[in-house]
Amino acid sequence: MSVQEDGAARPEPDVLRRHDSLYGDAEKVSNNKRHGAGGSWARTLQLAFQSIGVVYGDVGTSPLYVYSSTFPNGIKHPDDLVGVLSLILYTLILIPMVKYVFIVLYANDNGDGGTFALYSLISRHAKIRMIPNDQTEDANVSNYSIEAPSSQLRRAEWVKQKLESSNAAKIALFTITILGTSMVMGDGTLTPAISVLSAVSGIREKAPNLTQSQVVWISVAILFVLFSMQRFGTDKVGYTFAPVISVWFLLIAGIGMYNLTVHEITILRAFNPKYIVDYFRRNGKEAWVSLGGVVLCITGTEAMFADLGHFNIRAIQLSFTCVLFPSVALCYMGQAAYLRKFPENVGDTFYRSIPAPLFWPVFVVAIMGAIIASQAMLSGAFAILSKALSLGCFPRVEVVHTSNKYEGQVYIPEVNFLIGAASVAVTLAFQTTANIGNAYGICVVTVFSITTHLMTVVMLLIWKVRLPFIAAFYAAFGLAEFLYLSSILSKFAEGGYLPFCFSLVLMALMATWHYVHGGYLPFCFSLVLMALMATWHYVHVKRYWYELDRVVPAAETTALLARRDVRRVPGVGLLYSELVQGIPPVFPRLVDKIPSVHAVFVFMSIKHLPVPRVAPAERFIFRRVVGADAGAGHRLFRCVARYGYTDQLEGAKEFAAFLLDRLKVFVHEESVFACSRGDNDDDDAMRRAQAMAEEEKRVIDAEAERGVVYLMGEANVTAAAGSSVMKRIVVNYVYTFLRKNLREGHKALSVPKDQLLKVGITYEI
Repeated sequence: MSVQEDGAARPEPDVLRRHDSLYGDAEKVSNNKRHGAGGSWARTLQLAFQSIGVVYGDVGTSPLYVYSSTFPNGIKHPDDLVGVLSLILYTLILIPMVKYVFIVLYANDNGDGGTFALYSLISRHAKIRMIPNDQTEDANVSNYSIEAPSSQLRRAEWVKQKLESSNAAKIALFTITILGTSMVMGDGTLTPAISVLSAVSGIREKAPNLTQSQVVWISVAILFVLFSMQRFGTDKVGYTFAPVISVWFLLIAGIGMYNLTVHEITILRAFNPKYIVDYFRRNGKEAWVSLGGVVLCITGTEAMFADLGHFNIRAIQLSFTCVLFPSVALCYMGQAAYLRKFPENVGDTFYRSIPAPLFWPVFVVAIMGAIIASQAMLSGAFAILSKALSLGCFPRVEVVHTSNKYEGQVYIPEVNFLIGAASVAVTLAFQTTANIGNAYGICVVTVFSITTHLMTVVMLLIWKVRLPFIAAFYAAFGLAEFLYLSSILSKFAEGGYLPFCFSLVLMALMATWHYVHGGYLPFCFSLVLMALMATWHYVHVKRYWYELDRVVPAAETTALLARRDVRRVPGVGLLYSELVQGIPPVFPRLVDKIPSVHAVFVFMSIKHLPVPRVAPAERFIFRRVVGADAGAGHRLFRCVARYGYTDQLEGAKEFAAFLLDRLKVFVHEESVFACSRGDNDDDDAMRRAQAMAEEEKRVIDAEAERGVVYLMGEANVTAAAGSSVMKRIVVNYVYTFLRKNLREGHKALSVPKDQLLKVGITYEI
């Protein structure tokens, strides 16, 4: 379809009328399937088995350290064990089973889960993203799955209007999303530290001469190997890890049944929740503080949602209810039965409760399970960050796709180095699982709370369920998570500050990028990470608005091409810009510096939609910069290439070939459309239009043979005169440092250097 740059209206048949959103001149942007429901049972059982190895390594190895973290000062009353066991059982039932397995999993984004998947799901139904690159054509993508709010349910439409009209609401949603992401990064730092250290600590049962420092250094060696191996990826991870974790679950379930039978079967009375009440009455504040240890029994729960894209809802539900829950419940009950007779061994409950003949097999499997738990958490962290990168919320870093079979399996070298260094530092600094657990719990419960808040928005806006159910969901889970979080925060000075530091860094990264384009170690690491994310995103948004406000009008584009000193040179030119509306301001600068334009010239934008995947057939939107009536011979086109946040960008050669093929299809369809608007009985006109289209396609092929040149604007972003000191620091120093030291744009797009031309330009925002 041909649309003139000046947006002149033309009568069109209703069937072919469409909204044009590519040009800022034609339209100024205002400032104001259930995944896995199908499939055979055989396939579902296969996926359920694979999910055991990928999803449950973390929560499945929690019995290594829960009781020692809950009773750091020993057991004061025998019935305290019954109360804590009751808390553990009902925590497992309430949050992982009821909340995640039977509610949250259904809020997937075309099969993908996690914090950013919820954010992208909400952003499709309400315009909450701060970069104004929404286009009407996006809703035509097959898996966009948008449904307008029902007229009968005005509440959903009211929520949508409030979200879209409130900058505070947009910022709040974005902030909690990147906070959740940074906490997952903190989880990725702490999971290897606590899992490996707790598993290795068991060796002191057979080698009592080993000191705690020696155990720590053994753990550090294992961590070094673990993070060094990340570059090889986790292809076939399900079938590789599932047998090991399955053996682990069989062992802990069998040992739990043995301890129940041998020591005290009456511990099963913990299923009566009255023992929770008795525990709090007896211990008061100490019982509340102990919740920080109890919550460690559900670490890794978020992985069920984050890793949903590799499986389906039914597979996760089956594996959790039939394998995970019975195994860990039996293990916790068996440990409680053992501690009723040997309360002095609470500091090393897991290994002390193992029958002697099984010690070494369990020890080996525990080490392997700890490594698997760490691997699964790291894979999830890499996948979430790759989504954040696609949505413009994280600085450009190298994302390596390590598997042709599992598209979510990615590796990010820079992030792997930072997380690995932080994990080793945490292990060396804190020495024991009890101290690391204080920080670990904050990461876990903060992510739970963020999911609860985002789920409430999903229920109001998208699911449109009744208010009593929404209120019950928010009250039940919000209150439970608040109690756990308040307990963990009481241990802030004992290691709880770690995840906050980590989040601050990540947040800063993401927010800076957004602006231009429109224990103490984890605490510092998390907060710095969060601050970096916020900084990156903040600058990213400001930069986009700067370009949008300075798009080149159609008349100026025509005048540039008409200049006598501007020549048309052979070949195809692709000028990259993030702007999806209008001609970017770097184009006149390019023509001024190099007064030439390629014979076929395409203004190219790569845009990530808030969906996991975009079908190749729906990848491109084309328009002519100068319409047919104004001179089709100019052969200037506007193109937006759309990707989902899990899609992998093609190599430069493959991308250019695919782009030019689709461009020829567009030229053909344009000629058909032009004929349909005229007199259908005018055979000569139809033949002329078809001949012109064939000639233009031949020219495109000929120019492609002469070579493709990639052009990019190298923007130097600075704070405008009169900006505040904070803004100058964020833009001139923090953002500039990130941009210069992280991956360059042409490398992210795999553009070969010998075909690249950069044009320098300065933006004052």
